[in-house]
Amino acid sequence: MTPGRALATLPPLIVHVVHRLGVGGLESGLVNLINRMPARQWRHAIVALTEVSPEFAGRIERTDVRCVALGKGPGHLVSQYPRIFRLLRAFGPAVVHTRNVAALEAVVPAWAARVPVRVHGEHGWTLQDPDGRRQRYRLVRRAYRPFVSHYVALSRQLEDYLSRQVGVPSTRISQICNGVDTERFRPSTGVRYAMSVLPFRSEDAWIVGTIGRMEALKDPLSLVRAFVRARELAPSLAGRMRLVMVGDGPLRQEIAAMLDRPALREVVWLAGERSDVEELMRGLDCFVLPSRAEGSSNTILEAMATGLPVVATRVGGNADLIESGMTGTLVAPGDTEAMARAIVAYAVDRAAARRHAKAARRVVESRFSVDRMVCDYASLYRRALIEAGVPVPIESTPRHGDDPDNRAAAPAANDTHPVSGSMAAR
Repeated sequence: MTPGRALATLPPLIVHVVHRLGVGGLESGLVNLINRMPARQWRHAIVALTEVSPEFAGRIERTDVRCVALGKGPGHLVSQYPRIFRLLRAFGPAVVHTRNVAALEAVVPAWAARVPVRVHGEHGWTLQDPDGRRQRYRLVRRAYRPFVSHYVALSRQLEDYLSRQVGVPSTRISQICNGVDTERFRPSTGVRYAMSVLPFRSEDAWIVGTIGRMEALKDPLSLVRAFVRARELAPSLAGRMRLVMVGDGPLRQEIAAMLDRPALREVVWLAGERSDVEELMRGLDCFVLPSRAEGSSNTILEAMATGLPVVATRVGGNADLIESGMTGTLVAPGDTEAMARAIVAYAVDRAAARRHAKAARRVVESRFSVDRMVCDYASLYRRALIEAGVPVPIESTPRHGDDPDNRAAAPAANDTHPVSGSMAAR
C-alpha cells in the first residue's frame, strides 16, 4: 500500500522507530503516547531495530498496533535499509518518528520510501556520549539532518545542542517534555500500601527509593554509596532508613556485592523489574535519581506526581523539572556526600519534605500531564503533515481508552506481533 492510497481512506499512520521495545523511560513515554492519542484520528506501528519484549509490548492497550522486531546486530543499519524500505512501503505511513541516535539512520529508508514527514526525537544521552561532547556523534547527526523534517528535543539542553552543535534551524525544533499520568501516579491516601509488598516490616521505616536500569549511565552505585553515607551521617535514623532499588541491568551483581554485609542485607531491597511501580512509589518517603546523564526523566515526573520529595543530579533536563529548594533538591553528578546530606535533610525535616512534595505535585499537574504531552505531539504531527500537503484529522481532545475500532491491520509478517492487554504502562 502506498502512502497516498493509505492516507486517502484511513487515519494517518505513525511508524515509531526505536532501538529496542522494552522497559525504559523512552519506551514508556511512547506507550503512553500511543495509548492516549485518539484512535479515530491516528494509527500506530512500532519498529524495533533489535527486539520486542512481549511483556512490555503488552502494556499497549490498543489492539491494532503492530510491533516489528528486526533483530539487528551490532554495527550500522545500512544492511537493513532494503528491508526497512519494503516495510515502510507496505505500511504506507504518513509519519516516521525515530527516537535517539541509535534509530536515527532509519530516516534514510523512510525518505527513500517517500514518507511525507520524518520526525526525529532526542530523548537523552548515551553511555558512549554522556554529555554530547563527542565529535563523532555530532557529525553523525549532521549527516542525517537533510533527511529529517522536524526534530523533538525533550529538554532545553537537547534543544540547544541540536541548534548549536548539529546546526538545526530553530524553526525545525520543538521542545516537548515527557508527561505523566497523574491519575495512575498519585499521592498515598495515608496508608502505606507498599508495606504489604516490601520486605521491610518496621512500621516506622523511612524508605528511600529509585527506579532505573542498573547501568553506568544511571549510576546506581553512587546511590548505594550515598545511602551508606547517610546512615553514617544520621546514626539515630540509621535503624529506620531503608533503600529500594527497582530495575535490572549489568551492574546488579556489583551492587549486590556492595550490599553483601550484615549491616545492609536487611535494609536494602533489589526489587528487579516491576509492573506495580506506581504502588511501590506510594510506599516511599523519598525518591532519588543518581544519573550521570538524562533527557527528560519519566521517573522524576512519576515521583513528583506521587507526592515525593526528589533528590536528583543536576544533569540534562532534570533542572527543567525540579526547582532545587522548592520542588526537590539537585546535586552534582557523582557527589555522594551531597546526595547523602540531601537524603538526611529530608529524613530530619519532614515539614520541608512535605512542602517540596506538594509543590512538585502541583507543578506536574500544571505543566507535565500526559494529556498535555499528547496534545503537543498531535499538534506537531498535524502541523508537519499540513506543511507536507497531507490531509490531517480534525483535532479533538485525547481520550484515554478511545475506541480503536476505526482501524486497518498492518501487513502481516513472521516478525510482526500484534499486541493487546490492559497492563498499565510505566
